[in-house]
Amino acid sequence: MRLNLKRTVVLALFFAVANFVMAANSADGSKLWFTNFTLPSNYNGPKISSVVISEKSPTFDLIHNELTGSLDNLFSQKTKSKAKAVAGSVYVGTFNDEFIAQAISAENIKNSGSEGFVIKYLANEEITIIAAQTDKGCLYGTYHFLRALRTNPQAITSSEIVENPSYDRRILNHWDNLDGTVERGYAGHSIWLWDELPEKLNPRIIEYARANASIGINGTVLNNVNASPNILKAEYLQKVKVVADALRPYGIQVYLSVNFSSPKILGGLPDSDPLKPAVKSWWENKVAEIYQIIPDFGGFLVKANSEGQPGPQDYGRTHADGANMLADALNPYKGIVMWRAFVYNPSGGDRAKQAYKEFKPLDGQFRKNVMIQVKNGPVDFQPREPISPLFGAMEHTTLIPELQITKEYLGFSDHWAYLGTLFQEFLQTDTYQKGRNTTVARVTDGQIFNDSITCIAGVANIGQDINWCGSHSAQANWYVFGRLAWNPDLHAKEIANEWLEQTFSHNTTFIDEMSRVMMESREAVVNYMTPLGLHHLMGWSHHYGPEPWCEIPGARPDWLPTYYHKADSFGIGFNRSSTGSNAVEQYAEPLQSMFDDPQLCPEKFLLWFHHLPWDYTMSNGRELWDELCYKYSEGVTQAERFRATWQNMEEYVDERRFRETSEKLDTQVKEAIWWRDACLLYFQTFSKREIPAELDKPVHKLDELKRLKFDMTHHN
Repeated sequence: MRLNLKRTVVLALFFAVANFVMAANSADGSKLWFTNFTLPSNYNGPKISSVVISEKSPTFDLIHNELTGSLDNLFSQKTKSKAKAVAGSVYVGTFNDEFIAQAISAENIKNSGSEGFVIKYLANEEITIIAAQTDKGCLYGTYHFLRALRTNPQAITSSEIVENPSYDRRILNHWDNLDGTVERGYAGHSIWLWDELPEKLNPRIIEYARANASIGINGTVLNNVNASPNILKAEYLQKVKVVADALRPYGIQVYLSVNFSSPKILGGLPDSDPLKPAVKSWWENKVAEIYQIIPDFGGFLVKANSEGQPGPQDYGRTHADGANMLADALNPYKGIVMWRAFVYNPSGGDRAKQAYKEFKPLDGQFRKNVMIQVKNGPVDFQPREPISPLFGAMEHTTLIPELQITKEYLGFSDHWAYLGTLFQEFLQTDTYQKGRNTTVARVTDGQIFNDSITCIAGVANIGQDINWCGSHSAQANWYVFGRLAWNPDLHAKEIANEWLEQTFSHNTTFIDEMSRVMMESREAVVNYMTPLGLHHLMGWSHHYGPEPWCEIPGARPDWLPTYYHKADSFGIGFNRSSTGSNAVEQYAEPLQSMFDDPQLCPEKFLLWFHHLPWDYTMSNGRELWDELCYKYSEGVTQAERFRATWQNMEEYVDERRFRETSEKLDTQVKEAIWWRDACLLYFQTFSKREIPAELDKPVHKLDELKRLKFDMTHHN
């Protein structure tokens, strides 16, 4: 009876959300990449008229509803539900089904793995099969099938599709606080609405689950890494249970960020020393309580001994001591610990070296269900960074790549910055830790080190705003994270095209023009914010506008831009070469030698690794100062071109989204000029050189820019 009641509630919520979304104005962005449910004009895929679901479960019920509702829209006719496959059917089930088992080869069944799927078109019978080991795999196959119908229908009939995700756990990290605010969130307040739970579930959570399942995301951390201990109180665990129950049919597990001092704060213990039996016992009891309430709970995310957060080092213990204590409590339930490597302190020398210095010596000391979560770069989600040297260096410890979907340092939700190019650049960078072709993706997805569990995480950009992400363009970053988490070998442009077609239009002119904008957009942000390896030039508290001059009395040096650019009368850049902080030694060869030599170092990282004179000669023959001027000006020109391109797209986009995106692009152009002027005018006080005559001159005065005060409340 309980199962039936739960199933009834889930289905009722599905229909309620489906009705809400269908009734909503598609132009408001609320439908995400489900907006354009039309077929391409040159559609040449299968003709679908009926659906057969061969098995029963809440997830199979969702599949049935998703298929019939979507196919009704696509083919402009009522899709029938049948008990037996006929010509024009989509047949969905597991490999245990006799009809499916006869149609799918043993090799493809094996290749689909535990979460993947097979899609096979039987041309003679005109039947499309979607099959997997589990109902969750069938759900992923269903969304892939619907995506292909809308973007590449010929793929369905031309070859058998076999998909298997690269990472076992593909997780969103929400930085949502229990009071409803979202740290580094630029799309409004938290969707969880904690104060209404457990009595009332926000209907948007169902649509959130649907969106995540459609791109293969199978886990979510509900709360901020700067965690409140209160999330582990019984009253909050009941709230978490309601969310977990709603997400479960979509194949999504729930995780929680935990505060390491919880035993002391909640349990009244004298301290939270991880080696003390009372502390271990407290965590064991708390974990048992959680699994009693949420049997498929995923595990804990921990930020410890970083930016003032408590951790095992408070008691003279190591990160391994703390992580292993939690891992032992979770292990009987197959839970995992995701322990963040984002650690640094103001007296630790070069901040870019500190995570490696703390974690590399601990390699091999962590339990198998501990995963070290490492940001893509060694500092902090900058517009461009070299990869963290930890990737590939810890052969005996599973590492989680952590990417930031919310654009903390790339113009928030105001600037069009498609992060697919950033994610792809990072995942496909060769670490050389085990020879050639040991890319970040391959050393973290189990191909190189054969990890028993693999995981990738993205810091979410989702909030209560009607368009979910604060701007229409920012939705693409949620989308591309999911697609690359499923398959890091996909190309960012292919994913951009998919997103554009499903979100806006099939028109080839629109797709070609706007995918070009998307593929250039992140590089434009790098150019007008932090070119040539500059980094962390943003205001020290808000991380939005330019403040390369920022000096705060009493503030930590490593929170200030001057710590990173080190501009002086000689030149500019952070010397991390063998003559400086020697951060280059943390990389494998040939990266170490390449980064160490300014003549060999890729110019995109030049000032990350080197402090060079203003008259240093670049590869194109320009002096460094002039090249900086050209890069900043190029960024402005690119932003202006993006705006002009969008203005030519008006006929392909609804009025509301056209207008709202136009306003964002106006802001981007204005602020690209702000960035250019602030950085060049400030650095000019050290270089004492003129801006090249052929470039546009600053429109602001440096003193005026220094007086600007940024109001964070306008960007939440």
